[in-house]
Amino acid sequence: MDDPFIQHFLEIRLGRDVPTGDMVAIKLEHRSTAPSLLRQEIEIYEELIGQPGIPRVFWHGYNCDFQVVVFELLGPNLEDLFRYCGNKFSLKTTLMLIDQFLHRVESLHAVGYLHRDIKPENFLLGTGKQGNIVYMTDFGLATYRRDSHDQAISHKPAASPRISLVGTCRYASINGHLDVAPSRRDDLESLGYMALYFLRGSLPWQGLKASSRQERYRLVLERKQTIKVTELCQDLPAEFTTYMNYIRGLDDQDKPDYKHLRSLFRHLFHRNGFEYDYTFDWTIREFERQSNMNQQRPVPCPSVGEQKTKRTVAGNRDRKRRRRRDDAKES
Repeated sequence: MDDPFIQHFLEIRLGRDVPTGDMVAIKLEHRSTAPSLLRQEIEIYEELIGQPGIPRVFWHGYNCDFQVVVFELLGPNLEDLFRYCGNKFSLKTTLMLIDQFLHRVESLHAVGYLHRDIKPENFLLGTGKQGNIVYMTDFGLATYRRDSHDQAISHKPAASPRISLVGTCRYASINGHLDVAPSRRDDLESLGYMALYFLRGSLPWQGLKASSRQERYRLVLERKQTIKVTELCQDLPAEFTTYMNYIRGLDDQDKPDYKHLRSLFRHLFHRNGFEYDYTFDWTIREFERQSNMNQQRPVPCPSVGEQKTKRTVAGNRDRKRRRRRDDAKES
């Protein structure tokens, strides 16, 4: 989230469920926060109850001066795992992630909401048996995309990019910069940027020098508008160019063909001979780390019984040597 003012009023803590002893995540928002981002999050989580890859809400309500939501505790986010893997994901890992991303985004769009802050930090792994499931989180900036007549909301772009961009500049869609009312296309454009970030290690508009936030937004927008899709996806499988061209070609009221997009990347996955075995890059890296630790581990200290046995054998051997030397001297 780009706005530090909003961040100030949201806090996440670790807690424990007293009856079960399970660890939980607790999200707090001060009563004075207006509009309430947490209230909207609760509504969206309730709409998505039972959907795969959506955190469970155990309880929500007010405690003292705070609105509180208690969630199931999840694992690391994808930005942390990306860094753990050396700031790049393999094609196999990226494709397995994209498949889950498209399912999560489709589920959200199906209940009429747009996320508006698609980024690696908002996708977390589950824990335990759900450790291979990617969860979509943080709906504080989400918005309902339909008006009272169930029509997609749309209006003309503003004359210049806005200063207080909603979401994260790095992954924001072009229309997001232009102050165009968001549509399903925008979430999918952000998803595409995130996938390219995983494969490339960075995006072409990262690291641009600017004297102000407004100037940075302007430079990033300019780069996104001028770079050709073929250049953006250079040296990557053609499916990524196809995806980005498809998304950018959608009208704001068009319903994306999520099944077609999943099929596009699944064909690429199988064409490369990959298996959907949930062996991600971080899985391999962690296995290698554990193996190296085992190889470098010092030989364990023998047990007391073993030490006593070795001392007894050594003592008997020394006594026999001394006896042989004494016999030799006497002879």
